Amino acid sequence: MVAGICAGAVVTALLASGAAGTGGAGAPDGYSMRTDARFAPVGALLPSAAVTYDTKLVPAAAWIEVGQRTTVGGATTVRLRVDGMVPGHAYAAHVHQKPCGADPAAAGGHFQHKPSTDPADVTAENEVWLDFTADEHGAAEATARHDWNFREGEASSVVIHDKPGSKVRVACFTVPFGWAP
Repeated sequence: MVAGICAGAVVTALLASGAAGTGGAGAPDGYSMRTDARFAPVGALLPSAAVTYDTKLVPAAAWIEVGQRTTVGGATTVRLRVDGMVPGHAYAAHVHQKPCGADPAAAGGHFQHKPSTDPADVTAENEVWLDFTADEHGAAEATARHDWNFREGEASSVVIHDKPGSKVRVACFTVPFGWAP
């Protein structure tokens, strides 16, 4: 588990800095990153960028990977992959505004392309929804594509909810989302 956490941290540091040919914010070909981690409970001896608030639905040491590709002009694809989840369980996952914290509410609200308080704007077209159902081995993946871009500093994590349509946050992964001009 320590190796997985360390590897995820190294990948995050390299990719967030634009190393290893990944682009980075303001790069001429857009922004690209991929990072992963193992979930750890709040207060774990070895902290992780991936926090589980409910170890029955997101077991400690379950794995998550998030990638982003944003082209110059703003078309954005976000990809999520998980392993070690509860087989057959349907989860909701969304990009949130702030980094994860000990309190599940720390990640703030969903990132919205057009910020709004109108419930009618809580849609897959205005937000990044990555809902998934874990297969018989606990693995899954989801992809969201949009013709818009993240705004600088306004997308910082992926929150996993206990089921689609639920507001209950069972896990969170702090992600170095970026943007392109």
